[in-house]
Amino acid sequence: MNQDDMELVKRLLRGEARGFDEFFNEYYPKLYRFALRRLPTDPAGAEDVAQATLCRALDSLPGFRGEAALFTWLCTLCRRELSQRWHASGAHAPPVPLAEDDPQVRAALESLFASVSEDPLVAAQRDATRDAIRTVLDYLPAPYGDVLEWKYLRDLSIGEIAKRLGRSPKAAESLLTRARDAFREAFTLLAGTTGVTR
Repeated sequence: MNQDDMELVKRLLRGEARGFDEFFNEYYPKLYRFALRRLPTDPAGAEDVAQATLCRALDSLPGFRGEAALFTWLCTLCRRELSQRWHASGAHAPPVPLAEDDPQVRAALESLFASVSEDPLVAAQRDATRDAIRTVLDYLPAPYGDVLEWKYLRDLSIGEIAKRLGRSPKAAESLLTRARDAFREAFTLLAGTTGVTR
């Protein structure tokens, strides 16, 4: 049982807004990528599935007993959402099974990351790095933070980013390059003053 998972669940059940923010920021990108791997031609559908999974999870939290990692439990809920979506549309699950869908592979991954996450030094370093990343993103000019999120959290193509910005793909790529440079410079500065290991 992961104590961090159980603590987060308790905070969510108490209705803590910051707990919800942490939950969403931690798990939405992961669930989106999880769903997108199974809906590779439907990024909007993957967004819907990830959001529906989080909503279902919040409704089901009182039943979470911590027998599996929170992310493993969320993936199970996400699979159900995907299954309902395929059933409703008359489609079938992707014909090529993904490695992480094998129960033995999932168990091995969960075991590996559980042992790492239980190390207090690793957990503290991970938290410090996450805080540094969030701080840098908060201080970057709005288009920089947006394009970095779209590219690296939502896996949007340059063409999709350009469309959202109302710019040409070349201009969007140039903006993304400047955003990466600004992020790298600010993160290096912040990491150097806070002791975050890069």
